[in-house]
Amino acid sequence: MNTPPPADRFRGFRLAGQSLPAPRLLPGLHIVATPIGNLGDITLRGLETLAGADLIACEDTRVTRRLLDRYGIETPLLAYHDHNAEHMRPRLLARLSEGGTVALVSDAGTPLVSDPGYKLVEAAIAGGFRVIPLPGASASLAALVAAGLPTDRFFFEGFLPPKSGARQTRIAELKTLPATLVIYESGPRLPESLADLAAGLGARPAAVCRELTKTFEEVRRGTLGALAAHYAEAGPPKGEIVLVIGPPLAEEASPDDVDAALRQALATLSVKDAAIAVATATGLPRRAIYARALALQGQE
Repeated sequence: MNTPPPADRFRGFRLAGQSLPAPRLLPGLHIVATPIGNLGDITLRGLETLAGADLIACEDTRVTRRLLDRYGIETPLLAYHDHNAEHMRPRLLARLSEGGTVALVSDAGTPLVSDPGYKLVEAAIAGGFRVIPLPGASASLAALVAAGLPTDRFFFEGFLPPKSGARQTRIAELKTLPATLVIYESGPRLPESLADLAAGLGARPAAVCRELTKTFEEVRRGTLGALAAHYAEAGPPKGEIVLVIGPPLAEEASPDDVDAALRQALATLSVKDAAIAVATATGLPRRAIYARALALQGQE
């Protein structure tokens, strides 16, 4: 990889009808977050880096090319993914050893989250090269802030095992984590995964976040049981999905915790069923929870 980029390549990008030059970048590996759907979500710094880099390493050149074409960026692309990573990683490290600038992107969102990029970062650090993160879009964080569930402590699980037995085992391991859970799931597997989650975690509030930032964005909220019932009847949804599940509600749950859980449950359940679900999750007396549910419903 001793061939320099073409001298006539435009090192810049188009924005709002103007051609803007890219700044000179520090040599090293730049980790660039890209949009998860809406191409307008790329940051200005991200555009500058993609335009100014010697090379962009990406999962799928066709996907990244759409982003570059949108902003008139001419930087060469090199595919780097699970199937060729062992072969391509030395080539990227060689470019870094020459003082080059490599931008690493995934198909969507922040690299290294459910993709092979961490091995390249690990190797770059071991080689003494600079690693420069550029924050931006993230499907997990977008879902977390849209779900309406506690955000002070959360655990990113990624994808659950595809087979039910292994999935149920993993769900049992997650049950006692005192944090909101963020899980990636495919549309075809969502109904059965929700059924296993409802059986394993109980009546926790949750949200299915689908096609975030895209035209058909949808956030469906309710208890795990209610969501499982909905998708069992409606069938698997299409698109990219992030599932957010509230933390376990202990017996010492505060009144605010109980109210939040009740509001989530009342969005999809009757007062009686919402009270049963929350009482089961918290271990608090059902009569008291039912009375509070009635009061909350009267306030709406």
